[in-house]
Amino acid sequence: MEEKYIEITFEVESSEQAEMLIARLSDAIETEGFEEGEGFVKAYISEAKYDETVFNQLMQPDSKYSISVIKNKNWNAIWENSFEPVIIDNFVAIRADFHKSIKNVAYEIVITPKMSFGTGHHATTSLMLESLQQHHCTGKKVADFGTGTGVLAILAGKMNAEKVLAIDCDDWSIENASENIEKNKCGKIRLLKEDHFPVGEKWDMILANVNLHVILANMKSFHQHLNNDGILIISGILQEDRNEVESLASSRSFLTDTVRQKNNWLCMSFTKEATV
Repeated sequence: MEEKYIEITFEVESSEQAEMLIARLSDAIETEGFEEGEGFVKAYISEAKYDETVFNQLMQPDSKYSISVIKNKNWNAIWENSFEPVIIDNFVAIRADFHKSIKNVAYEIVITPKMSFGTGHHATTSLMLESLQQHHCTGKKVADFGTGTGVLAILAGKMNAEKVLAIDCDDWSIENASENIEKNKCGKIRLLKEDHFPVGEKWDMILANVNLHVILANMKSFHQHLNNDGILIISGILQEDRNEVESLASSRSFLTDTVRQKNNWLCMSFTKEATV
């Protein structure tokens, strides 16, 4: 029997509202992906994985949406049709292999635009890229927690990190990141499927573009596995969550370095205080 999908079309009034809606749904429901347009967002969920009760709990009383059942789609084709290069100043460009090479940037990353999160289009990913622009990776050991497409790990590798570990709990993301790592000739990157930050090794820099709950749950591990004066860069945080994140980080002896904001999203950088 052909698999069917739930297509939910939401009315939105701004790109900020669209981003917050996508973040809320992604955090609670296993979606195949989203499609954004002028005044709307469409969410695609496998009919077998759609939980109406969970969905209704997520919706605000004034939410405007319609639901329909559709046949399977070529999800990669949908992404390819809407995927445009992302350029961060003269620092980094992210493009698909069907785009022309982008000149006058320090680093160029070529990815296959599948459904994994982290193409650079979302505010959280672009904020992470901008933050990395302010740091040196040469000779450092870098862990990318929630790697998605592998973009941040690949960038760290291109910035001459000594060792890079890319971690994700999603099979699709691991497969996609593996393809993208090979495409960008970043052989020093190791992939690990895991749903929490792994124990054992120490790192000079930890990158985590995930969601608030995952960040809070792993803050202790981030601290334990960073070297003294190591850097933690996190995103996936909304403006209203800043105080909670900073309070927990401070209790773990992290010093706030920089806070970047785009729309209602934050990217926060911390330094681990040296301990004896």
